[in-house]
Amino acid sequence: MEDTIFSKIIKGEIPCYKVAEDDHFFAFLDINPLAEGHTLVVPKKVTDYIFDIDDEELGAMIVFAKKVARAIKCNFPCQKVGMTVIGLEVPHAHIHLVPINDIYDIDFRREKLQLSKERFQDIAQKIAHSIE
Repeated sequence: MEDTIFSKIIKGEIPCYKVAEDDHFFAFLDINPLAEGHTLVVPKKVTDYIFDIDDEELGAMIVFAKKVARAIKCNFPCQKVGMTVIGLEVPHAHIHLVPINDIYDIDFRREKLQLSKERFQDIAQKIAHSIE
């Protein structure tokens, strides 16, 4: 499969605000966030459709996302961290983790936040330091 914007981010060809990484998965801040802490979790192996990922890897991806979600919730008070998979905008499976207090907080039609580079760096650092 060809490179995607996410595989280029993972390889360091495109800068990002990384919050976590292991041998199989990578998590970084969404640059068009719905809320502070909005993070994307992607497998390092490019697969377009999340349900084409084999069961063991998909389970591991959810466990990885769970660690990131706990760190988000620790730093951005919210009722829950919502999780959604849309899969149409980039041909590389990914999970959105968004701090939410209301079901409409995860509506992608909402206006996205405009954050400074320094604020993105601060958010990424807070989440990264809280991952257990």
